Amino acid sequence: MKTRILGKDLTVSAIGLGIMGMDHAYGKAADRGEMIELIRHSIALGGNFFDTAPIYGKANEMLLGEAVKGIRHQAVIATKFGIVGQTHSASGVENVLDSRPESIRKQVDESLRNLQTDYIDLYYQHRIDPNVPAEAVAEVMGELIKAGKIRHWGVSNAPIEYMEKAHAVTPITATENQYSMVFRAPEKALFDFCEAKQIGFVAYSPLGNGFLSGRFNAQTQYAEGNFRRTMGRFRADVMANNQPVLDLLTEIAAAKTATPAQIVLAWELAQKPFIVPISGTTKQSRLQENLGAMAVELSTNEVARINQELDAMHIDETHF
Repeated sequence: MKTRILGKDLTVSAIGLGIMGMDHAYGKAADRGEMIELIRHSIALGGNFFDTAPIYGKANEMLLGEAVKGIRHQAVIATKFGIVGQTHSASGVENVLDSRPESIRKQVDESLRNLQTDYIDLYYQHRIDPNVPAEAVAEVMGELIKAGKIRHWGVSNAPIEYMEKAHAVTPITATENQYSMVFRAPEKALFDFCEAKQIGFVAYSPLGNGFLSGRFNAQTQYAEGNFRRTMGRFRADVMANNQPVLDLLTEIAAAKTATPAQIVLAWELAQKPFIVPISGTTKQSRLQENLGAMAVELSTNEVARINQELDAMHIDETHF
């Protein structure tokens, strides 16, 4: 198993597995038995870092808990707090946020029950609550760590100013943000902050929600409930604009005897030593492909060339 360290001392596999898509956002829920087998197979292949959240559905946390029952010590579980529901309207979906201390304490106990465990390895604030100061949230995280209910904590999509305030109270182990070849915003300032503060960076949607795998094109039809139907990056014009990225990946993959997805993940790992991508899948073949990226080595010159070519491209980062 190739591992990385998040923060000061949380050791995880260099590539993680997102559980979200097994229940949420990509259509109907996947078969429970097959997903339990998939999660266990991930551990066998050296991928021990798993990411879930209550807003993906109570069943999502329960699935992960059931899968690692009896082998809990072999898994590193990340789940989240702070989003307690969603409202739907003509203008879209809005998260219902609640990070009040009393609410966090209830949320963590519910997640522990769902996961059938007595501790959570990494507990993220899923989205910041504008009504609760960063220091108040961090103080509760410190209490939960002392109580043994969580071992580390982190944030997701939080502003740097918020992270700085929280980190001063209870050190943050990781931040989870979108990052890929078609969404490189974290490179501007967040990577420097993480490096300076010794905070890990967990990259969600490392394959651009599947765009960078090369499996989709402008003619692809998505099933009802698959949120690619409404994502800007899957519009025909955006896909056409970003085709040069796929062409570059295809060329490099052929030269390295790898797949485009493996090149993407290897590229992310090569950017910074504190980056851990988490990719989601419901298929054994994709799991093996994704985790196989840990064995793909990109030289300094290869990474520099990829970055140079990406910099020269006009990449459309539309993603909602």
